[in-house]
Amino acid sequence: MSVLPPAILLMGPTASGKTGVAVELAQRLPCDIVSVDSALVYRDMDIGTAKPDAATQASAPHRLIDLIDPTESYSAARFRDDALAAMAEITARGRIPLLAGGTMLYFKALREGLNALPEADPAVRAELDARGSAKGWPALHAELAEVDPETAARLKPNDSQRIQRALEVYRLTGRPMGEILRQGNEGTLPYRVIPLALVPSDRAVLHRRIAERFDAMLAQGFIDEVEGLRARYELNLNLPSMRCVGYRQAWQYLDGEFGRDELREKGIAATRQLAKRQLTWLRSMGDLRVFDCLSSDLAGQVLGYLQGAL
Repeated sequence: MSVLPPAILLMGPTASGKTGVAVELAQRLPCDIVSVDSALVYRDMDIGTAKPDAATQASAPHRLIDLIDPTESYSAARFRDDALAAMAEITARGRIPLLAGGTMLYFKALREGLNALPEADPAVRAELDARGSAKGWPALHAELAEVDPETAARLKPNDSQRIQRALEVYRLTGRPMGEILRQGNEGTLPYRVIPLALVPSDRAVLHRRIAERFDAMLAQGFIDEVEGLRARYELNLNLPSMRCVGYRQAWQYLDGEFGRDELREKGIAATRQLAKRQLTWLRSMGDLRVFDCLSSDLAGQVLGYLQGAL
């Protein structure tokens, strides 16, 4: 492991201060920042994603920001390819990749690789949906039990989404999903990984931060941003971009489904749920160096640790 180049992974829930710490580290260490955020890849989605502003990016450029239009989709597989390319370029210049963000699935894909399951096939899914509606999903569960008993045994007969996916995988590959998953993931990460987590010692304080940040977004013109996106692009609520926290609620507000007070309540609640999911991911990772994101000297503590770990 000692011969591998280092890579810093800076993880944490929303509003934990990841951007501030990453920027300070980039100014004090030979690090270049790579964003690990599924919302920051979208162009023109700036306020609601808390995207680093122009001044911040001028002092500490972030890779993998503003990659696609809100009408497009971005996957964990594409992230892994883009991140590895960015990391290789950073390392080739004698610098250290600093991957910072809160999209835990992307961190998992980067560290563990991706399995060989095929991508979704719209035609196959449409056919399975039609059959599931006509015959009932327990009947398709019985079909799955014949070709993939291992997967069928862990699924309920009415779990339409997972039954559909397992049958789709078998139709596309001719192999049971369980067999493919047992083969493991492709590729290992050719870096000496230094994983860091910013975690709050008091969840209530993080919740206050989330509320304050959402209020600041509203004051900065978040509603106008979403209104402009709807005018500029052919968008709908099923697109991944509009499923980003806050954007769905702002869309519904613009459609008159509720008022501004309820928009605020729903936006804050959705952001708190996101933070909860992120913290659950972090608790499942056993090799993290954890820092209290509420510490007054957070960046200094992280810097001190890294100076000894690099």
